[in-house]
Amino acid sequence: MSEQITVDFRALGLAEPLLKAIEESGYTTPTPIQAKAIPLALERKDLMAGAQTGTGKTAAFSLPILHTLLPHASTSTSPAKHPIRALVLAPTRELAIQVYDNIKAYAKHTSLRSLVVYGGVDIKTQTPILKTGVEILVATPGRLLDHVEQKTLSLSQVQFLVLDEADRMLDMGFMPDLKRILALLPKQRQNLMFSATFSDEIKRLADAFLNQPTLIEVARSNATNDNVEQKAYLVNTDKKPRFLVQLLKQYDSQQVIIFTKTKLSASKLARVLERDGIPCSAIHGDKSQKERIEALDAFKAGSIHALVATDVAARGLDISDLPLVINYEISTAPEDYVHRIGRTGRAGAKGIAISLIDEEETKYFDEIEKLIKKQIPKENAVTSSAPSQHSATASRQTSSPRATGQRASKSKNADDAWFYQPYESSGFVEPAKSVVAPVTKPSAAKRKVVAALLGGFGFKATPKAKGRTAESKRQSPAKTRQKEGLEQAVAEIEVEVESSQS
Repeated sequence: MSEQITVDFRALGLAEPLLKAIEESGYTTPTPIQAKAIPLALERKDLMAGAQTGTGKTAAFSLPILHTLLPHASTSTSPAKHPIRALVLAPTRELAIQVYDNIKAYAKHTSLRSLVVYGGVDIKTQTPILKTGVEILVATPGRLLDHVEQKTLSLSQVQFLVLDEADRMLDMGFMPDLKRILALLPKQRQNLMFSATFSDEIKRLADAFLNQPTLIEVARSNATNDNVEQKAYLVNTDKKPRFLVQLLKQYDSQQVIIFTKTKLSASKLARVLERDGIPCSAIHGDKSQKERIEALDAFKAGSIHALVATDVAARGLDISDLPLVINYEISTAPEDYVHRIGRTGRAGAKGIAISLIDEEETKYFDEIEKLIKKQIPKENAVTSSAPSQHSATASRQTSSPRATGQRASKSKNADDAWFYQPYESSGFVEPAKSVVAPVTKPSAAKRKVVAALLGGFGFKATPKAKGRTAESKRQSPAKTRQKEGLEQAVAEIEVEVESSQS
């Protein structure tokens, strides 16, 4: 028997300024998680809400908070009139920015202020706004504690604490940071925990700081979205790049997020796809915030078709109408699969999730199927008989040399042969074309020319002075070796100069 769902936001009892913002955002009907969570949150109850990614969790906690804080809204410029009353914690920068953007949109017809703070950028750029006062602060745990240590904010008046993507936050090892933050908050507060997945371990940890929470699950725990078509291909690691290129060309007009397990494999795969003519970029923890934002903006604008991402970097990405997600490498954590494919099929749209599984990853995929309680259809991957040279190079780059036991061979592709040649220094001279003569002591004139080329190392062209003191003759072994190395370099350059002049 299906549950009764509220058909209109007005029936939830939200204030008029919020309803106006909701209407301007294009929403008319609350999602199941919103219909269940908003009334309970307005009653000031602690919540532990589980819902699939992309079902509107952000509005489910931000709207009741904004409604409750409206009596505190002030147009005063005094910071004392704008203390932090609601704290929203998110595990990643991308998710924090997404939550902040939504809160800002819903509060645009009110005087409530909001701000997002996260790492990867200069903390000094965030301090001035904090000092003017904000009622709602969205933050990553690490950067929040940075501000606490610098005394740029106070959490003594916080009335609401929200943990978004709580399972990921705890899985990523934020528990020590969370405990430090909780110790700074008033004991009398409302706690709201939202996530796509809740394991039994996460529930036990949540019991430590939630006060008699009400559990809300609008779908089975750890379930995947029925709007997403899931399929898997069995393919050897060394053939994955070639097969991936086939898939991307098959879905040529569609944008795609490709998931890898590590930052290194994400960077390598992005370079491989670029060489195969597929516009793409990579986002991971080693990328600066500026680089990540630029990559996301380019992806949203459609100037790149593929975004290669790690699980942490992709958490919180909200790409409207994303049709395709590919698991290039299978995560060892089954819950990550739910979050990965939750990037597609959002807000009722259709999506496709494809997983590439090698022999070693089969056991991880079995755990995924146990978690979601669903068997995913699998096929043996069929790769093209004549792979492109780029894809062949990709196999060598993305697979481990120890696993393949093969050395990368040189490519003879005529259209870009130089790119596949092994590295050669700019001063390399082939023995067959020129014979290096024995190094002889250079003349004073030649030494002047070479010294100029080297930027003036200070080699003298005149004969050495005969009247050196005994002290000047004594040199440390390091200086002697340095001098000999420089003289040898000069001699070699002189030989090349003579060769080029002859």
